[in-house]
Amino acid sequence: MFNLTYEFKLKPTQKQSNTFEQWLEINRRVYNYALRERKDWYKSRSCQVNACSLHSEYIIPADVPRPTYASQCKSLTEAKKTNPDLKSVQSQVLQQTLKRLENAFTSMWEQNHGFPRFKKHGRMGSFVFPQMKGDRLETGRVNLPVIGWVKFRQSRSLSVDGVIKQARVVKRISGWYVMLTVQWDVNPPQPIPHGEAVGIDVGLTSFVATSNGLLVKRPRFFVDAERKLKLLQQRVSRKPHGSNNRKKALYKVASLHEYVANCRKDWHRKLSHQICNHAGMVFVEDLNLVGLSREMLGKHCLDAGFGQFFNILEQTCFKRDVYFQKVDGRKTSQICPNCGIETGKKELSERTHYCSNCGYTTDRDIAAAQVVAIRGLAAVGHTVKMLAEGKFIGIPLKQESPHL
Repeated sequence: MFNLTYEFKLKPTQKQSNTFEQWLEINRRVYNYALRERKDWYKSRSCQVNACSLHSEYIIPADVPRPTYASQCKSLTEAKKTNPDLKSVQSQVLQQTLKRLENAFTSMWEQNHGFPRFKKHGRMGSFVFPQMKGDRLETGRVNLPVIGWVKFRQSRSLSVDGVIKQARVVKRISGWYVMLTVQWDVNPPQPIPHGEAVGIDVGLTSFVATSNGLLVKRPRFFVDAERKLKLLQQRVSRKPHGSNNRKKALYKVASLHEYVANCRKDWHRKLSHQICNHAGMVFVEDLNLVGLSREMLGKHCLDAGFGQFFNILEQTCFKRDVYFQKVDGRKTSQICPNCGIETGKKELSERTHYCSNCGYTTDRDIAAAQVVAIRGLAAVGHTVKMLAEGKFIGIPLKQESPHL
């Protein structure tokens, strides 16, 4: 099975917009109620046997089982009999909200994420229709369960061979969007190593440095907009809570944030296609992005968006039949790509690589990208030969006959 998600901007009527808003609020309350039920159960089991908490106490019988996705879905069905607001929302949409809470607890247990938090008004940004059976799509409009036909701006064509599996309605500051997940009953082959290898080193001075000598300066998306953002946030702080002027000021802040995010994503997509134009294999560093975001230059690392760029680059490589792989990123700036000798740790101010052993001199970031390319070619079973002009050629390793 092969899945692709298409995103389009909706053009709902005023009545449909009000329905979307109402559904988001109902889903938020269901999420918070289910989270409170789970949290109370955990609190009732966390106190000592011979002592009670001075702050608060949760008395729940010992034979009450832990709330799960299945038990809360069953309770939701019973609650619909007495709550008319729950009946107005499609049943599977509410079940997906409970599934979202279950995934949050799974991430907390397995991936060491934080404890799930309650969502205040306006923080629930989407809801999902997990099944879209029948003919749900026409040119320029989609048929959502219970809601009906909703127009959207069809900025690209959709394949008629695929089947729409689910639809997610997303609220953003610029309007409503729909994400349609289309599934094909095919298994496309994965790209295989071929063609020219390109190693990529990312950084803050040069956002991208490639092994073939390309240096791309890092755009400062958030830093350039920071002064305007500070001014808009000051205006928000001076407006009284609950006033219309405060809502207008918050709208301007959110619009600026969305504009910065869209500019960053658009630039990442264009750069990824530029890299894939003349490459058959792309190798990048396997970095600890969470650790980088918590260091002294964390704000600039988050502004660069290395993680988003790697994800977009991997998707672009798959679409254009370019092999993509992450390699070990340790000590890439401390090894000479020409002779393989470790040259020692460099300060951030040192922007030139010079090897005292072989005399090879080049830009520091380009040398690190060449080391990444060498490691990537070694990982896919190639040796590396460097020409005089600094280009790499991958030569397949000769397979030796096994000793009998």
